[in-house]
This record gives sequence, structure tokens and C-alpha cells, in this order.
Amino acid sequence: MCLLRELYGAGVEKLRIEHQSITAPSKKKIEISTIASNYHLEVNPSDAGNNDRVVIQELLKTVAQSQQLETSTQRDFKVVLLTEVDKLTKDAQHALRRTMEKYMATCRLILCCNSMSKIIGPIQSRCLAVRVPAPSIEDICHVLSSVCKKEGLTLPQELAQRIAEKSGRNLRKALLMCESCRVQQYPFTADQDIPEMDWEIYLRETANAIVGQQTPQRLLEVRGRLYELLTHCIPPEIIMKGLLTELLNNCDGQLKGEVAQMAAFYEHRLQLGSKAIYHLEAFVAKFMAIYKKFMEDGLDDIMF
Repeated sequence: MCLLRELYGAGVEKLRIEHQSITAPSKKKIEISTIASNYHLEVNPSDAGNNDRVVIQELLKTVAQSQQLETSTQRDFKVVLLTEVDKLTKDAQHALRRTMEKYMATCRLILCCNSMSKIIGPIQSRCLAVRVPAPSIEDICHVLSSVCKKEGLTLPQELAQRIAEKSGRNLRKALLMCESCRVQQYPFTADQDIPEMDWEIYLRETANAIVGQQTPQRLLEVRGRLYELLTHCIPPEIIMKGLLTELLNNCDGQLKGEVAQMAAFYEHRLQLGSKAIYHLEAFVAKFMAIYKKFMEDGLDDIMF
């Protein structure tokens, strides 16, 4: 937004939410929400799932064909901001490469992603890469203090520091944790408990269930718990990372390397596929097999 303000002035801050309907070649109607001003458009094409290619092509075509009203005082191009580009399908990324070349004269693109490794090379080569680091602990403490001050709340510096450290330098998570602390107790105290997210507790319980028993029946129960997390919009990558972290706490040094390598394999498969539950369940099943064999071999060594 700072860059857009430098380009166009204060007009970019007059935002509106638009709901657009796009018709796919199969005649299917795709509904997608965008945030726009007179000078730019912000959209997350991955919200359309497998139809993201159609969304990119149609939106860029629409924006590029509309001219600025005052070309003498404004830039002669509009800006399209695409978020979570790393979640686009490969078809959509190839379509984006072709489209961004076609409409370069009247349209500029800003692509935001969490991991550049998931962006195809042709797109990377056509863009100027700017890496934005996660906010530091001090930055998060400053933001938390500023937000609480605007809300008329007094936040102890010690509590802000603990929230920032527990958030893993995730600003959105830190703000949610601060809000949870406010609901739990106010006035704040420096040593009050910081409530965990419900899904984090649920994920830990799932990992404990995996370690506790390795049977087909337990695998079926774990599948249901994974479905529960996915239906509550917890990203599969976060589920995989959380499961790995909790499971490694129950492994010794010999097993940790094998489990981490296995998680990397299924995490890669997760990015290539479209059904997250298959790869998460495959990871759990493989871990159960390895862990059960490890425990049985250890028991045999003790007996003999």
C-alpha cells in the first residue's frame, strides 16, 4: 500500500470490496471477491481452486483494457496485486506468465508469496524479487503496544514480550493472542497465562493419539481429526509442520532423522497434489509403521 500511495497518491486508500462473477469455459460461474480502488485491484486467485487460471486471465484482461481517466496527471497503467501466488496451480502460473507479457503496457503486477520455491522459473525471471523478513520481536512488541494504546488498554511490556516470542514472529498470531488475553483477563498482568489456539491443542492431542497406538482403528480416528482441522481452514502445510514438531518430541535421535526425511517427502507430495488429506494420512500411516517397528525392535533388544 505504501508503494501504491507513492505511485498514485491518497486515492488508493479509498477501497471498495467487489464481488465478481467469472464464467469458465465449462460454463461454470466462479464467484470471487476483490479489493479495489480506482488505481489498483487486489485479489487472491487461489480462492478459486482449480479454476484459478480462468480467474487470472479474465481479471487481468478486464483491468488492462480499462484506461486511466486522467492520463496527464496519473500513471498510464493500473496495478494488480496477486496474493498467495505460491498456491496457484502450475497451469495458472503458466497462464500468468503469458498474460503478464501481453498486457504489460497498461498493467503492472505485484506478486506476493510465502515461498519462492513454489513459483515457476519463467515468472521469477520476469520479476524483481524483494524479500520481506518476518517482523522482529521488538517490532511485534511495538505494534502490540500501539494497538492496545489505541484501544484504551494498558499492556505490560513483559507480557508483550512473551506474546511476541510465543507467536513465532507472526504478527497476526500475536494480535490474536493479545485479544485472547484481553478476553481471559483484564487488567493485564505480566505473568498471566497466554491461552493457546484451540487448533494447536487439538493438533497436539492428535499427535499424542498417533504415538499412543498404531492400529488401523486409530488411523481411522486420526483421519477424522485431520478432516476436522482441514474443514476449519487450517492450512495442510501448518498441519504437517505441527504434527512433525509434536511427533519428533516422542522420537530419539536415531528416529528423528528418518521421520524428518519422511515428512519432507510427503510435504513435497502435498504441494504437487490437490487432495491434502491423502498426503497427510499417508504421512501418519508411514510414521505409525516406522514407530511401531522401532518400539518392537527396542523391546526385543531389552528382552535379549
